[in-house]
Amino acid sequence: MSDIPHIHYEYNGYLITTNKELMRVDQIHKWLSEKSYWAEYIPYETVKTFFDNSFCIGVMLDDNQIGFARLVTDYSVFAYLADVYIIEEHRGKGLSKLMMQLLFEMEWIQKLRRITLATKDAHGLYKKVGFEMPKFPGRLMEITRPNIYRK
Repeated sequence: MSDIPHIHYEYNGYLITTNKELMRVDQIHKWLSEKSYWAEYIPYETVKTFFDNSFCIGVMLDDNQIGFARLVTDYSVFAYLADVYIIEEHRGKGLSKLMMQLLFEMEWIQKLRRITLATKDAHGLYKKVGFEMPKFPGRLMEITRPNIYRK
């Protein structure tokens, strides 16, 4: 969506941005495929495709991708938050909290009817921006293929 304004926020030498031209897909792929529990072994082509087709936010330090998150969205009703990370050496500096805060303060995101996510261990982070357990978990269904990227 070309009419959505970019986030461009400087914080203690870091840049938090939604400008994809400043982000490093190669570094996003490397972290997700080697360090994440949810996308281990994910192919580069898959990361490039989801990057191109999602609303992305990144944390940059110089030319390095320090953090990342994306919304899979129709830009009007629904979004799914995915692939949120800050690399280990930069954790504990408030970067993930600030990235989520800036993202969820965006006007168009505040107008979405439903935003979902799946997390193993970061419930506290997401509660700070308004996420809660589903009111009607019996209405939710899923198909999961946790080993899809393993050969």
